[in-house]
Amino acid sequence: MRTLLEDLSSTAVAALPPLSRPRLLRWLPHFLLCWIALAIALSGMEQMNSQYRLGGGLAAVTGFAQGVAVLLAMWRPVPAWWLSLAGVLVVAGVARSHMLAGIPLYGPDWPWSPSAIIAHAFVLLLLALRVPTRVSIGVLALDALATYVLQGVIGGTNYSSTGVLAIAVFVAVVLVGTALRGRREARTQLVEQTTLTAEERARRTLLEERSRIARELHDVVAHHMSVISIQAQVAPHLVKNPTKELQENLEGIRQNALEALTELRRVLGVLRSENPDDPYGLGAGTGTAPDSPQPTLDRLEALVANSRRGGLFVRTEIRGAQVPLPPGVELSAYRIVQEALSNALRHAPGSLAEVQLTYFAHGLKVRVVNSRGGSPAPPSQGAGHGLLGMRERAAMLGGSLVATHTTDGGFAVDAYLPGTATTALDDNSTPPQEK
Repeated sequence: MRTLLEDLSSTAVAALPPLSRPRLLRWLPHFLLCWIALAIALSGMEQMNSQYRLGGGLAAVTGFAQGVAVLLAMWRPVPAWWLSLAGVLVVAGVARSHMLAGIPLYGPDWPWSPSAIIAHAFVLLLLALRVPTRVSIGVLALDALATYVLQGVIGGTNYSSTGVLAIAVFVAVVLVGTALRGRREARTQLVEQTTLTAEERARRTLLEERSRIARELHDVVAHHMSVISIQAQVAPHLVKNPTKELQENLEGIRQNALEALTELRRVLGVLRSENPDDPYGLGAGTGTAPDSPQPTLDRLEALVANSRRGGLFVRTEIRGAQVPLPPGVELSAYRIVQEALSNALRHAPGSLAEVQLTYFAHGLKVRVVNSRGGSPAPPSQGAGHGLLGMRERAAMLGGSLVATHTTDGGFAVDAYLPGTATTALDDNSTPPQEK
């Protein structure tokens, strides 16, 4: 009951939607209702004058009140119903006083005039189309109660009864409006269910494709990387008195193969995961993704040392207060530096590379620049997705990345990754650190 009272006192907007098709006639219902409201107002004013003898002013007010109620019902159906019912009660009360006073009336239809029945029927139809069924039943019950009180309890003299006819029309209108509303809701639910089914089918297809890729990576790439690691470990024992440089290179090959296997296992876990809510690939522990820690800038020195063992001369420089950043920023910065150094190793072997990290109050600037290579670069078999991947990582965080050739024949990568640190930063609090 409390919910029904709240619904009946609501003034919320429930606009009548236009037709979905045809588009040229989408506003036709609104246009027709405007003309119907005008016709109801004019006919109601004439009936109030001729049958009920209300006088010009009151007849105009009560007649146009019904037309305004029809217009208002296109946006606020509950207040429109109250306005229509109030107009009927006023007319019925004044007409009854005229009956008792002996003022001659021309066989009035009472308590509902013909124009009031038509106007109230349109209001109820528009209300039943857009409000819950309990509200439609509630207003219909109040209409029946008001009619019973006026005609059965209070009563009048010398009139044509319209109470039963009005309630019958109102019941039919509410049934039609409720049925149309249920049909529209069922159609909407069917469309939503169809959309969800299509999304689920696309998601299942995507998961199957990811699983297939994961199987290919596991069966082919992981096998070859394992073989490389084992061969690098066994190779020193196959050479009599291996040199220290050879042992270091083979150990570097083995370590790189092991790290590649570790990264490959992480990628396989992400591919096999059904959790799409980890945009950074951080392995947050949801779904089937592993909880292994992701590389951050704390491992930058190990990355640089690995590049140096590959024949690249690398210098690092850190500016600003070095504080922890959000995991997504740390991971993206590490991957950008890793990809930039890998590109330098492939395309400019033996070059001098410089890695600069500049911490700001609201982000991190990453700059990796390398000089011209010291020796000719072998033909690259890469797919050219490295720069695209770096740009996507920066864009994913709302940052930017620019990659250009330098005047001395080298290459430079400049990226800015926004992200607030856990503590306040002062760009001048820590002098540049070079290594």
